[in-house]
This record gives sequence, C-alpha cells and structure tokens, in this order.
Amino acid sequence: LLTPEGILQGKPQKQICQVVLDHFEKQYTKELGEAWSTVREVLTSPLCWQYAVLLNKFSYSSELENNLHLKGYLSLFQETLPYLPGSLKCYISRTPGRFPAQKHQIGKLKEYYLLNAASLLSVLALEIKDGERVLDMCAAPGGKSIAMLQCAWPGHLHCNEYDSLRSKWLKQTLESFIPEPLMNLITLSELDGRQIGDLHPELYDKVLLDAPCSNDRSWLFSSDIQQATLRLIQRKELSSLQVQLLRSAIKALCPGGSVIYSTCTLSKAENSDVISHILSSCSNILPVDISELASVVSDEFSLVAGVQPHELLVLPAKGKAWGPMYVAKLKKT
Repeated sequence: LLTPEGILQGKPQKQICQVVLDHFEKQYTKELGEAWSTVREVLTSPLCWQYAVLLNKFSYSSELENNLHLKGYLSLFQETLPYLPGSLKCYISRTPGRFPAQKHQIGKLKEYYLLNAASLLSVLALEIKDGERVLDMCAAPGGKSIAMLQCAWPGHLHCNEYDSLRSKWLKQTLESFIPEPLMNLITLSELDGRQIGDLHPELYDKVLLDAPCSNDRSWLFSSDIQQATLRLIQRKELSSLQVQLLRSAIKALCPGGSVIYSTCTLSKAENSDVISHILSSCSNILPVDISELASVVSDEFSLVAGVQPHELLVLPAKGKAWGPMYVAKLKKT
C-alpha cells in the first residue's frame, strides 16, 4: 500500500477504487446530501489530507516546539474545552503536508506522533482522570492510547488488540513513546473484544471502543476490485460486530463509568444506528451530552449539524481535512 508520505515524496499516486467510490456515492449522497460532494473531493485527494503532530510529554523537546512554530504550526486546542489537560499538546498546520515521521530507535523515546487530529476528540470526550482504570478495547496502532497517557496517569491502562500483527505494531508504538516505569501500569492483550465484558465484568471506569469499521479513507484506495468487493460485502456485517463489541464494553464498565464509541467512517449504519440500538435495548445506559465539546472544536473541524447531543461527526473539508470521525458517549447507571 502506498502511504500518503509516499505520495508527498512524488511517488505515483495510488488509484481510487471505482467500485468503492460508486458504493459511497450512492450511500453518502442519501445520508449526507449536498455535503457529500465536498467530502468526496477531500477523501479522493490524499495530497490535501492533513496530519497533526501530537507531542510526547515523556520526551519533550523545546527545539521541536520552536521548529513547529517556525513552520507555521498552531496549537490545536486554543479554546477552553470542557476538559483539556495542560499536558496534551497537539500542533496542526492550516496547509496540507506531513511533518517527517521519526524512526523507531531502541532505548530512545520518540518526541511526537503523527495522527488525524479528529481522533483526539474521542480521547478528550472520555475525560480520563488520574488513577482510573481504563480499557482501550481495539487499541492498534496505538495513537489513542498514547494520547490518553498524555492526558492523565491512569491507575491501570488495558490496551487490547485482537489481530496479532496489529498487536505487535501496538506494542512497538507504546514502547517508542512510553517510559519503562509507566509500562508497568499497562496491560497488553490479544483478546476478542466481544469476550472482555464477560472476562472482566464491571472492572473499568472508562472504556474507549474505537471500533473496527469500514475505514472510508483507506477503502477508497483498495488495492484491487476483488478486495474492494469483499470489503463491501463484509460492510453489511460490521454493525452487528460493533453492537456486540459495545455490549461487551458496557459489561466491562463499573456502574457510573462511561464509554466512548468511535469510528472513522461516515456510515450511519455503523455510527448513530449502533448507538440507537444500544440505547433502545439497554436499560442501564444513558447518553451523555458532548455538544459543548462539539461547539468549541467547530472552528477547527467541520461537523455535521443536527446530530444528537451525545454524538458528533467530523466531515473532511477543504482546509480542515480531518476525519471522517464519529464519536458518541454513553454512561452506565
């Protein structure tokens, strides 16, 4: 797979998969209306995608921060958020492009992590406090786990990834960013997320379920028609898996605890429909209003209007090429 950095270095651009684009065209014209044409323009142009630079507080470099300022990078969260730890520092550029990635060096922590800025919204919505027991249920490649650890010192962080290859990637990511003493607070596992609720009932104060989903950005560049067709068939099954994972996450929560459900797709079936299904079938679950967070970040992110107070949906837009990212918050009574 050709990565965006490969594209930016002048390598041939990866081809859009027409089968997927046709499918999205039909579905998202119906679900997003006029907004889809702008979204499509951004999603199909990797050269205009943006990447944020999340600083690592465990390997802070004033030289790096000065360098970012000189290159015109701005602090992402300048407004007062309902919850914003001072230790979370993230920089964005108004123009597309990618800050150079750092190579993995044994024994040396990386100074920053490159990510889609919208993915930080799920971490902020979780509002992690020091000492809490936290589960990152589908944690690879590890960006959200790293962001959580920038926000607070959890009493225990359980990072789970069912896929063994992705799990290795997750382990290496954590070792690249987190000092050894803090690694003692982290448990890594390769469990099927659907079983975690039964294995660890009512254990966690906070759960992040960044669910497996039809990743709109990468699916548009599926390597061949066969793979794309298979993905589109599997897409119909994803919402059922997502509901099972969310039920498991709820089982794993202490009473009073909260769960964030997030995806990187625009698909209503995998987003608000999953949450509606849970709210209508689980009597011990309440929606949590995150509209204050949404209104504060609406300058930096293009958000869909008219969603429920407990959810937000980031649309990729020109100059704000973040997302897609869906975030919803629920609480266990």
